[in-house]
Amino acid sequence: MKFLQILRKAATSPQNRHRVSSFSANNGRRFFSHLHSQPPPPASFGIAFDIDGVILRGETPIGGSPQALKRLYDDSGNMSIPYVFLTNGGGVPESERAAELSKLLSVRILASQVIQGHSPFMQLVNRFQNELIIAVGKGEPAKVMSEYGFKNVLSLDEYASYFEHIDPLGKFKNSTSQLAGYKKYSSKETDRENGPPSQRVEAVFIVSDSVDWSRDIQVLCDILSTGGLPGREISTQPPLYFANDDLSYQGLFPTERLGMGAFRIALESIYNRVYPNALEYTSYGKPNPSVFKNAENIMMQSICHPIEGQNPLKTLYMIGDNPLVDIKGAQQAGQPWFSILTRSGVFKGKGNHPVYPADLVVDTVEEAVDYILSKETLQT
Repeated sequence: MKFLQILRKAATSPQNRHRVSSFSANNGRRFFSHLHSQPPPPASFGIAFDIDGVILRGETPIGGSPQALKRLYDDSGNMSIPYVFLTNGGGVPESERAAELSKLLSVRILASQVIQGHSPFMQLVNRFQNELIIAVGKGEPAKVMSEYGFKNVLSLDEYASYFEHIDPLGKFKNSTSQLAGYKKYSSKETDRENGPPSQRVEAVFIVSDSVDWSRDIQVLCDILSTGGLPGREISTQPPLYFANDDLSYQGLFPTERLGMGAFRIALESIYNRVYPNALEYTSYGKPNPSVFKNAENIMMQSICHPIEGQNPLKTLYMIGDNPLVDIKGAQQAGQPWFSILTRSGVFKGKGNHPVYPADLVVDTVEEAVDYILSKETLQT
């Protein structure tokens, strides 16, 4: 890269070599003695990494991500550069995702460093803590919400099982194994007479990507159009929350796969065509500026002794592969965010994105970290 070539040229020029050689041995000893006598100053920058298409593809590290992350730790294995994973993905608790990433990337990652699309849902606990809510998506959506503090949460898989014939295609599907994995996370023992069919659903949370679009859209329409009582008359819609609004993402298949945003479009189109009132919903996740502010606060908290009233993080780097999500979000968040777009996932263009151009475009996350550390070292 041109930036690195300039650095190497400057470091090896005769003028700079002369400056280094003229540094006396006594001065050198005093300099390094001073370094060892005082702790290193806290980093003046932080990094937010997207995961899918930047760090991993499926469960396989890509773009030199393990090597890149190891450079953010000191020789003792302690994190020296504050960083977080800022992903719209999810479906498992942050603690489990952190453990999984630690194993795949061979570095120690804390649950507090993992910000998933559904992480903001924990802010709604006080509003719906004891109310019946439905959690939708792959993985363990009910477990995620229970760990946030919601006390009466059911997965859509379990909720639908209480209503005979609610899914007209159910007899053609084998959902027994899916249901078994969710029932143990139900936060309250229920039966058909006193259970979900007689309780009003107060809110619905799309925690992760829907596995069964046809069943989920049907049951969600039943819940949302009847005020939370499927099979009853049309009534006021309960609140609906999406963890993200990603239209697509980079999976193992060569081209992008449809994401939660596509599911939202399908649900909204059908609901608005069938029912008299338009669907109302709230979407979280990137590119929402509040998500980036939360990431900034978490990185600030990871600094040992920040000065009260001051932000020691002068620059925050967002490394992502999706211009419509990662780069747009960093741009909307404004200072001190600096956007870096990789070609390892959704974006594969030769130049920059025409609508949401990043501050820098690189091929891999390792190149991005190389640029950041070289730039920050030069500035200090």
